[in-house]
Amino acid sequence: MDPVSLGFYATVCGVLGLAGPRLGRAPVRLAIGALVGVVAVTVLPHVKTLLGAAEIYTTVQP
Repeated sequence: MDPVSLGFYATVCGVLGLAGPRLGRAPVRLAIGALVGVVAVTVLPHVKTLLGAAEIYTTVQP
């Protein structure tokens, strides 16, 4: 995992962990965590582009 992804997900998980106990019971926290994960995965490519650390991903192997 590259440093940008590692730092980004560590930040997202850390902030979510800080808010965890205040979010309610386990099913609610699970749903919020899943939603935050989907948003994080969607936002990360844009963050990498803004930082100039974007890579071109492809499913075609050399």
